Amino acid sequence: MIPQDAKLTPWPKDLLKEWDQLTAEEKKLFIRQVDVFAAYWAYADHEIGRVIQQVEDMGKLDNTLIIYIAGDNGNSAEGTLVGTPNEVASLNGVYPPIADQLKFYAVWGSELTYPHMAVAWTWAFDTPFSWTKQIASHFGGVRQGMAISWPKVIKDKGGIRNQFTHVIDIVPTILEATGIQAPKVVDGIPQKPIEGVSFMYTFDAKNANVPSRHHTQYFEMMGDHAIYHDGWIASTKVMRPPWELAAAVSQDPAGFPYELYDLTKDWTQYDNVAAKYPAKLKELEKLFWVEANKYQVLPLDSSAATRLVQPRPNLAAGRTEFSWSGEITGTPNGDAPSILDSSFNFKAEVDIPQGGAEGMIVTQGGRFAGYGFYVLKGKPVFLYNFFDLQRVRWEGPDALLSGKHTLEFDFKYDGLGAGTLAFNNMSGIGRGGTGVLKVDGKEVARQTMEHTIPLIMQWDENFDIGADTGTPVADDYQVPFRFTGKLDKLTLTIDRPKLTPADIEKLKQATRNNRAAE
Repeated sequence: MIPQDAKLTPWPKDLLKEWDQLTAEEKKLFIRQVDVFAAYWAYADHEIGRVIQQVEDMGKLDNTLIIYIAGDNGNSAEGTLVGTPNEVASLNGVYPPIADQLKFYAVWGSELTYPHMAVAWTWAFDTPFSWTKQIASHFGGVRQGMAISWPKVIKDKGGIRNQFTHVIDIVPTILEATGIQAPKVVDGIPQKPIEGVSFMYTFDAKNANVPSRHHTQYFEMMGDHAIYHDGWIASTKVMRPPWELAAAVSQDPAGFPYELYDLTKDWTQYDNVAAKYPAKLKELEKLFWVEANKYQVLPLDSSAATRLVQPRPNLAAGRTEFSWSGEITGTPNGDAPSILDSSFNFKAEVDIPQGGAEGMIVTQGGRFAGYGFYVLKGKPVFLYNFFDLQRVRWEGPDALLSGKHTLEFDFKYDGLGAGTLAFNNMSGIGRGGTGVLKVDGKEVARQTMEHTIPLIMQWDENFDIGADTGTPVADDYQVPFRFTGKLDKLTLTIDRPKLTPADIEKLKQATRNNRAAE
């Protein structure tokens, strides 16, 4: 599939180590990481094969259109330079060192890890192209292999097609193949036109080498952008390595410098010919802004991990006080109250039956990041799971007697909060604080945490009251761990930090200093 004259893009020696530069421990861990990655690929391939086999067993393979795309982007770079046993940690800017990762070696790839391989593997698997997922300007981040089968229609089995095609062309192709017209109105709502171009014309061997009918395509992700037009692509220079998710970012993505590639002669974006063809580059740059405006790409925003905490419409937005009673499970993270980077207070009014009770009062997140307020063997517990790297625990010394009790956990956050993000500054988030556990107004445990989760809880878990429907935040109970007492009332009060005028001035000065340094 790769042209014989294609050039292998160079290894980024200034960013990534070569294999011979790794320590023995790094090599051991990295081999484990890539073995798990390979095993998953083999598993996925096998399962896809089962689906196709079933279609064949039904006698319908000959007239079934199968479009198989190997991925949805380039290989992912969220694994950091050394990989991670927990991707939730890396997306929060927390990077466990090799020694800590090796503690997970035996269970790497099991349900006890949320693993990701090191970036060097990612880059290697994106060859012959450069860069990775998140990078929209270079093919290592966007180009995929695609295989199509439709025996009744496609006769040149194993044929190769090189026409420029984009994922937005899939739906138009299916519509043409099935003879279905795209609806212009759905439930009384006018529909936008489908923007892709059918590539069904390529199914005919006579059209194997005809020019692509998809002439122009913009690319953009987190400020990094490019524009393709009739065999040329203008790509912005990569200004932020995609594994640096939680670092400060450029405030001027519109000013990123461009590179230019002639894809008719350069399959891998190896030769930057911007200096040779300045008029072509200017033409394509102008075209990008036309397309970006047409398809609502503007304004460009180069922020990465901080997008995770941008306020969005949800049930908890703008609120600082909440109350519940009884069991309520399954509230998704997007609608749950966020305690991150804030002081907060949970207060549970419970009724303990004769013989005692246990179970979850409230939890958010799970094994890979989160918290839980629960009763275990009669004793109240608040546990804060810092990416499964540290579990900070407050526990009362005595079992609760039967009757009504008020269980309270109060946390005082020691930081400026998420307000610093408005100044492209991460200093206010992920800071520590002091937690106090109380029973009927009496302090029973006090402890200080050095760090807290800065950006996002485990995204595939829920906010649950009265039970735990996801993975446990600790290993001392098993889900669903329903509360066997009565939860009369649970209240949550959140006190989010507010920047003072002095704080704002310091942050503005830091921003000015950073821009001067750039």
